[in-house]
Amino acid sequence: MRIRATVAAVSGALALSALAVPAAQAGDHSVPNLHKPTSGAEVFGTAAAGSAKAAAAATADATEPVISKVVVNGGKDIVLGTTAEKTISISVTASHATGVIDAYADLWHGTNPTSPDTIDGAILPNEDVSTCTKVNATTSTCKLTFTIDPRYDLYKNSLAGTWHVSAGALAGNQTDIAYTDFYSTARVQRLSKLTVNAAPEPVKKGGTITVTGKLSRANWEDHAYHGYATQSVKLQFRKKTSSTYTTIKTIKTSSTGTLKTTVKASVDGYWRYSFAGTSTTPAVTTAGDFVDVR
Repeated sequence: MRIRATVAAVSGALALSALAVPAAQAGDHSVPNLHKPTSGAEVFGTAAAGSAKAAAAATADATEPVISKVVVNGGKDIVLGTTAEKTISISVTASHATGVIDAYADLWHGTNPTSPDTIDGAILPNEDVSTCTKVNATTSTCKLTFTIDPRYDLYKNSLAGTWHVSAGALAGNQTDIAYTDFYSTARVQRLSKLTVNAAPEPVKKGGTITVTGKLSRANWEDHAYHGYATQSVKLQFRKKTSSTYTTIKTIKTSSTGTLKTTVKASVDGYWRYSFAGTSTTPAVTTAGDFVDVR
């Protein structure tokens, strides 16, 4: 079980909010009672008992911080294989007249953040409090890190694709807050692999070169790589004397992800396969396989 505790001081009161997310166990592809923060009060602990300012914060829309930018993983897609953990960061830039002293972000997969039954994935920050760097007197950029384990956080393949990004900010007066579960989106993808082999080597000019390969991607349910079927892949070539690849043809992978095609040998050069990627699987290109034409 993963626990996140957020501690915030509000008008001298110490508030604690805990978030528990059950991790999927081996062989268990269900995550019951999945829950994540769904309000600024829950994130920053502004519901502290006896705090009049905290109560006012819930209706302080006119003075809430303005979140101007959220950057997930440096603007890149988040790509996970079968077993290796990956740590990413999310930075939140926000402004308020009294400055910004904390921020929050998370990633979640589902439809309705207020209904745990509709959330089937959540990736939560490692830290209880973000690290904020002042841009100026009113604006700060705050950073949080997230460690993603595909064996637990990504327990089914349908989690690949678009995730929602939640974002929040706490003003310097420790009263005004901003929070939304739908600030933006980010893509979480299944790592892809691609191979190539051009043969025979060497080959006579005018002879036939057979180029084989395989496109596979991570399966988050059995933690292995399986062929990616019926995907378009480009066969590309560059002459030994050139630095530029040219697409010769586009073929589709078989039902098991394999690739096979033939070309006529003309000059020495390098053959490679290139896959453009999909919403759930990143692009990948092989290194060139050199064939000596005699």
